Amino acid sequence: MARIKPQALLQQSKKKKGPTRISVTTIILCNLIVVLIVFFLFSTYRHWNQRSSFQTDDHLSVSEDENALVDPKKSDVPGYAVFNTSKGYITVELYKESSPEVVDEFIELCQKGHFKGMLFNRVIKHYVIQAGNAQGVGATEDWTSKGKHYDHLDTSLKHEAFMLGTSKGKRDDKEFELFITTAPIPDLNEKLIVFGRVIKGEEVVQEIEEVDTDENYQPKSSIGIINANLKQKI
Repeated sequence: MARIKPQALLQQSKKKKGPTRISVTTIILCNLIVVLIVFFLFSTYRHWNQRSSFQTDDHLSVSEDENALVDPKKSDVPGYAVFNTSKGYITVELYKESSPEVVDEFIELCQKGHFKGMLFNRVIKHYVIQAGNAQGVGATEDWTSKGKHYDHLDTSLKHEAFMLGTSKGKRDDKEFELFITTAPIPDLNEKLIVFGRVIKGEEVVQEIEEVDTDENYQPKSSIGIINANLKQKI
């Protein structure tokens, strides 16, 4: 039996222990997979980042549009007035949109204290109560005669009770009167500029309506507005 030379054995041992070579194809595939993973992660990050940015821009755009639709001056205008009278409190909702000029004038007079101490000097049962200048348009005999005529009114008429208004025509600050209807009045728009509605304290209005009056419909005892306060909300 032939003996294997030591040099040949050493070469065979090196061949068995040497590392296995990785093919070029495998390396390319691995690199390609890594590139795809990195590209996928980058694309995902970019997508969500852009989406978040778009949502923020849309939100800001909507907010700006909403703010553009709201007039800051109108939003600051008080929506309610509370009259503290000799008989109790009367809360009125102001018609800011339908009668803006009159409401602005009323608010300005409230802030000046114009209605503080103002008396109810005309009380016509089942018709209207008036606070302010007794010589105003709403205090004429025409009103008193119609007050008798509309003593029993159909509740289905267009203009309801407890509407707040002031007389029409030119007037200065001293002539700004308040009228609160106590029954439906069909020709209300011919007499008054309606700029509000009683939403709380109807029983106080009715109590004022029931006071004793003389032949000129003036209360025999003084009844007036102690103070008038403006409110944004109630």
